[in-house]
Amino acid sequence: MTTLSSGSPRTTTGRDWLVLLGFLVLCYAVAGLGSLATLGGVDGWYATAEKPPFTPPNRLFGPVWTVLYGMIAVSGWLLWLRRAKPALLAWSVQLVLNLLWTPAFFGLELLWPAFAIILALDAAVVWTILRARAVRPVAAWLLVPYLGWILFASVLNASLAVLN
Repeated sequence: MTTLSSGSPRTTTGRDWLVLLGFLVLCYAVAGLGSLATLGGVDGWYATAEKPPFTPPNRLFGPVWTVLYGMIAVSGWLLWLRRAKPALLAWSVQLVLNLLWTPAFFGLELLWPAFAIILALDAAVVWTILRARAVRPVAAWLLVPYLGWILFASVLNASLAVLN
């Protein structure tokens, strides 16, 4: 059962659970498309690029993103349950920017343009968190680890751009 912003309880229906599945499929499709762009880059230019000492091992990225994409999906679903259109718009913008960053960085090796994209992504996630907090705080909190990770990725992106 969920509670509407008016405070009245609402029963989660079978259709609602199907929509959650749709959000999960959408987010993991973005992950899958990103991994296609990553495959060549990680074993190609990125493998030989000069990296800052705080670069995490490659094996860490898959598990972290798997969890984060699940949290992003649930956050979007919770916003959908509230029919929170402004928050869902922000959520959609951040997902599109997320989708654009990986091919720009790994696939095309456009490090500075990728940095601009990830800065826009940082701002879009903050915007999403602020919008979500007003209608469903748990939806906002689900995005906080994602924000932390992409802020770290922003620093890593900038460092790689400077070093290479």
